[in-house]
Amino acid sequence: MFKRKWQSIAIIVAVLSLLLGAILPLGNLGQAGQAQAATAKTDPYLTKIKQKGTLVLGLSADYPPYEFHKTVNGQDTIIGFDVDIAKKIAKDMGVHLVIKEMGFDALLGALKTGKIDMIISGMSETPERAKEVTFSEPYLTVQQAVMTRKNDVKKFANTSSFNGVKVGAQKQTTQEQLAHDELNGAKVVSLQKMTDLVLNLQQKKIDAIVIEKPVADAYVEQDSALGIVKSVKFANATKQTAVALPKDAPALTAQVNKSITTIKKDKLLAGYIKNAQKQMFSNTSFFEEYGSYFVKGTGITIALTILGVLFGTVLGTILALMKRAKNFLIHWIAVIYIEYFRGTPLLVQVFMIYFGTQIMGLDLSAFVSAAIALSLNSGAYVSEIIRSGINSVPIGQTEAARSLGITSKDTTRFVVLPQAVRTILPALGNEFISLLKESAIVSVIGVGELMFQTGVVQGASFKPFSPLVLTSFIYFALTLILSAILSRFEKRMNLGRPSNQVLD
Repeated sequence: MFKRKWQSIAIIVAVLSLLLGAILPLGNLGQAGQAQAATAKTDPYLTKIKQKGTLVLGLSADYPPYEFHKTVNGQDTIIGFDVDIAKKIAKDMGVHLVIKEMGFDALLGALKTGKIDMIISGMSETPERAKEVTFSEPYLTVQQAVMTRKNDVKKFANTSSFNGVKVGAQKQTTQEQLAHDELNGAKVVSLQKMTDLVLNLQQKKIDAIVIEKPVADAYVEQDSALGIVKSVKFANATKQTAVALPKDAPALTAQVNKSITTIKKDKLLAGYIKNAQKQMFSNTSFFEEYGSYFVKGTGITIALTILGVLFGTVLGTILALMKRAKNFLIHWIAVIYIEYFRGTPLLVQVFMIYFGTQIMGLDLSAFVSAAIALSLNSGAYVSEIIRSGINSVPIGQTEAARSLGITSKDTTRFVVLPQAVRTILPALGNEFISLLKESAIVSVIGVGELMFQTGVVQGASFKPFSPLVLTSFIYFALTLILSAILSRFEKRMNLGRPSNQVLD
């Protein structure tokens, strides 16, 4: 009986322990909730936005009707229902909206390094993205579709009809994952821009595109040669689109969610979408609507090339002399620099400078970052051109100058370099022309040069091919002009120089 009594007491104690264990976590949770609420009021991200008075939005404006370019009252303007959502969020915060455009691939990096405050660009939450950034409540649920050429619509009966078929999808998107997971045997082609995918589809490089239905509807309405495969049904056909925000930003997230709740409650999104669809198409001529984009892009391309050539030549000359130096440290600094910049892609260098400087506390604009990257890259190549030119000058020239009492520094400056320039001018001209064309790479960080503006026109006009043709002619004209200038300069440099004559 004594034993049973203690067993009863033990059972009572165990039950009380379980009850207390259940109650205490709730108390702790309440305290945690209060702490989180307190933290939410002191979010440094929202505080910074309020202090600046600006909310910086990152997007890739080549995805109508979500976001795209349009000439409004003579001004190039980024519009779309994603932009309208951002304007609503900024208005609710009492700040001014600033838009930074860049390639879709660069958006998450820009958010993580503080270049932008949020992303609204048709982006959905994935497990991989959720590890890096925070997502708001979804503001839109859309269906996924397969778009193909109209004559090929009947070829695809279901998701099993794509065995061996090349299917396009935008890189790092839900559509890319969907193509891999549900289109059995499909050969997925991933590209960064939707306009490039549509061009590949039109030119029969691929046979279908996994695409959001609102975007597919827009392309089909504009191009009668395209169609939507209605018989294909995805198991995970819906996608929830949300705002991407920095990690550990509860106050900012709460503020954005509050605006999204208002948008849903007041049914504002339907009006935003309707307005965007209305603005997608224009009755004006192609050149009247988009001519200014090509002019603007050409101007920025020329400016980048001039800066790259100017600073690249100065840097290249310094590096060439450093590499010829007898000092071990100076020599190897030049060698390492040259080999590094020649051995890594320019695209990587552009990203490193644009995002790396932000991490270091330097908020450089996309244009400045691009100019620096082009200059540093060009300097490495120019240094080798100049060094080869210096080596081509006969050693007797240096010896003669030194015998006349000219210092080593003045010998290099007044005797060797002028003769080297004559030799290297053709190779230097080729480097300048290459730099002109390579400047197209910087479009990924949102620099509005010629290739960037071409992508803008492709997305806004729903004509992926014709803007490329026009751009190719502009590049061709620029290279011809640059070649003519260099040829004239080369002739002036050769004036008074004895020509080689062959005696009979």
